[in-house]
Amino acid sequence: MLIIRNLNKTYSGLRSRLVLQDINLDVAPGEYIAIMGESGVGKSTLLNLIAGLDVPYSGSIVLDGKDLTTLDDTARTLLRRDRMGFVFQAFLLLPHLTVMRNVMLPLSLSGVDPDRSAMLAGEMLEAVGIMALAAAYPRELSGGEMQRVAIARALVHRPRLLLADEPTGNLDADSARQVLHVLRTQIIRNAGAGILVTHSAAAATTTDRVYMLTGGGLHLRSEF
Repeated sequence: MLIIRNLNKTYSGLRSRLVLQDINLDVAPGEYIAIMGESGVGKSTLLNLIAGLDVPYSGSIVLDGKDLTTLDDTARTLLRRDRMGFVFQAFLLLPHLTVMRNVMLPLSLSGVDPDRSAMLAGEMLEAVGIMALAAAYPRELSGGEMQRVAIARALVHRPRLLLADEPTGNLDADSARQVLHVLRTQIIRNAGAGILVTHSAAAATTTDRVYMLTGGGLHLRSEF
């Protein structure tokens, strides 16, 4: 489903800086993997490349047969909108929209009928356990509740690939466990795939396999 080959990313400036070197990765439908590594090694950069938010210096990123590195900005945006979901550590909920409206947003952007959007958003809010908060605004929620809204929003359109960047970094231990359970459950239920970037060993153990990102590339961790 996702195939990454010989991916390299360099940032230019007064001194060129190699951020990612010779990255190779295969993720099949139904798989949920974790990527760990030290701060600054390029984990978020890798997610941004997979999401088509940034472009590599060289290499290929193929999702469902489409190479993102050959697409223009518009095509990457459409592919991201239709086939990907993104969960950010900072939640990035729209403060002026209710929980329900935040979750409906990906469907609305795709032109889904408002009644159907509301129905699907309600089903997802029920799935993550916060349907009772549908009419609330983000400012009225706890960190764990906001992250559940973010997960519901990322999954409401049943993406082929879910990308989660440190989704438990701002949460207490109980909220983190709840969010991790919701993530794995929904990925399995939607028959998609997921990539979790995390510093947390506890979070990583909820996935099918764990990779370490270093300056020398991406390596499967055989023991954890």
